[in-house]
Amino acid sequence: MAAASLTFPEPLPGETEPYALWATVRARPGKGDALAERLLALVAPSRAEPGAVDYHVHRDREDPDLFALYEAWASIDAFRAHLATPHFQAFQSDLASVMQGDFDTRFVRTISPRGP
Repeated sequence: MAAASLTFPEPLPGETEPYALWATVRARPGKGDALAERLLALVAPSRAEPGAVDYHVHRDREDPDLFALYEAWASIDAFRAHLATPHFQAFQSDLASVMQGDFDTRFVRTISPRGP
């Protein structure tokens, strides 16, 4: 998810749900575990950020080189602040060695109620 290349859709008027996204990414052949390690290293510091609502990394059961991330932030500003953190910047520094292509990022709206 090269932050510089992303366009961030603005929340709709009156939108109050978290600012959320799905992103998928493919590891280079033989680099699935290395990419998994890097993605998982983002989880704890990202969840500890102000404005973090949800942050999850998923790995495809049938294709271990395919990953999906789900992130939800309290606001678009919290998401932008996440992209500027040292841990996210360090993550981006050498992704080409383990990633095939770029993230396919989809900004989504939460339409189901939160909670039980």
